[in-house]
Amino acid sequence: MTDNNPTNSQLFGKLSYLVVDDFENFRLSLRQMLRSCGADKIELVPNATTAIQYTAYNPVDVVLCDYNLGDGKNGQHILEELRQKKLLKRASLFLMVTAETSRDMVMSAREYQPDAYLTKPINRAMLEKRLGSLLKQRQALLPVNREIDRENYPSAISLCLSTLPKQPRYKTWLMKTLADLYYKVGDLSNARKIFDEVLEQRELSWARLGKCRVLIALENYEQAVNDLKELVRVHPDYMEAYDLLAEALEAMGRPTQAQQILEKATEHSPHALLRQKHLASLAATNQDMEAAAEAWRSTVELGTWSIHDSPEHYLALGQSLSDLSEGDLSKEGAQRSDEALRVLKRMEKRFPDQEAVTVRSRIVQSRIHAGQGRPGEAEKLIEAAEVEIDPETIDADTGVDFAKTLFRLGREDQANELLGVLARRFGEEPETLQKIENLLDEPVGFRQKLQARSFNREGIKAFEDGELDKAARAFREALEIVPSHAALNLNLIQVLLKQHQAEPDNNELIGQCRKHLAQLSHLPAQHRQYRRYTAIKNKLEGMPQ
Repeated sequence: MTDNNPTNSQLFGKLSYLVVDDFENFRLSLRQMLRSCGADKIELVPNATTAIQYTAYNPVDVVLCDYNLGDGKNGQHILEELRQKKLLKRASLFLMVTAETSRDMVMSAREYQPDAYLTKPINRAMLEKRLGSLLKQRQALLPVNREIDRENYPSAISLCLSTLPKQPRYKTWLMKTLADLYYKVGDLSNARKIFDEVLEQRELSWARLGKCRVLIALENYEQAVNDLKELVRVHPDYMEAYDLLAEALEAMGRPTQAQQILEKATEHSPHALLRQKHLASLAATNQDMEAAAEAWRSTVELGTWSIHDSPEHYLALGQSLSDLSEGDLSKEGAQRSDEALRVLKRMEKRFPDQEAVTVRSRIVQSRIHAGQGRPGEAEKLIEAAEVEIDPETIDADTGVDFAKTLFRLGREDQANELLGVLARRFGEEPETLQKIENLLDEPVGFRQKLQARSFNREGIKAFEDGELDKAARAFREALEIVPSHAALNLNLIQVLLKQHQAEPDNNELIGQCRKHLAQLSHLPAQHRQYRRYTAIKNKLEGMPQ
């Protein structure tokens, strides 16, 4: 391949280039190399801000971007943002240029799959060879990529099929793209057929992953999990396999195992914000607040220069630290509460124009102060937040968080009334309704929740074993912690009714049943225990006073 090769010169010459590097001499050197290869339209920029701004207004075919750009966003952040904002077409090429070859850098950048890496120092021959090969592939596959950019997937599928016999050199790319397109349009049968065809010839990671994705869509979770476990065993750096494995385990109702998989993944590649966020949410679901706080901490830090930065990450970290510090007056508890307050103040400065962010911040700060025995500060903050809150218009997450703080401040009636309004407004949203029910049942700190759940499990086991006295004791111990818990009160009532069958003259047992039923008078009709509550209430009404 030489400069006077007209085909090569035309290939380079008709495209537009963007060079991003913080060193002017390197930018100028790279421009000279590109020009000697036939390139003409070349823009040079020194940092991420100007790079992203330029691509917003100018279509770019090839980006050559340094990984380290000094303070601020790095090359990974640029690639992440360009993809997120769809400023790069599928046919555009992004080459990561770097002098750094550390494992963390490579794993981090690979998450967003640049088209190639160029390691400094770069010479003209290396650039022409690497980029020339990519440009030939780009040219050959341009019609397919154009249709995908237009979201005309049936046409893209037809082009893949017609291109396969003409371009055997790019068979792997075409087969992978074809299978992915079939999956995207919901043709799981043809997608699986292609993945199987590839795997019969050769064990390729992307084909195994694609087949597992189809298996999950078909709810064949066991096979998908087994195949994915083997895939990460053989290829421990294949991050997409960890993510899909966690997804499959969650779908099977195994959130603890899913959390463990993501923890392994973040050990291999710690700088992927979205994975850290997923891990944090899973850990919180599993009541592993230590792990949740650590993952939210990483999410917040990784968001500093990321397009995915969000006040929700700061709030979640503040909430996790609040849960961990609540009622803990030790030095560690004080440190966690102080960190939570710092995180929330940082959030307010970072998102100054979002009034809702300030309101949420005050709500969580109030709870932090209450948990550290500072009721005066807590009341002052919640009163400032209340001015901005209307139960009929408040969003679900803020409403639930507000109710949680009201419970901590001893305002149970106000909290229950608010949750009733939210249950009415969001009764058609299962996830929101679940949060409301959880708070109605357990309006206490996470440590007390764990303790109450332990007593509940003990009571259920004793009841199943026919040990009614032991079951009643366990449920009563749990209700000491969460007296308004719907399922616990109803569980205890069922035990008492069972005991009454053996002692029909013991009216005290019926009195106890009515007392516990009265604890649930606030239960909204949308609560999943409401039908059970109504049935038991009707049964008790038919019994002698």
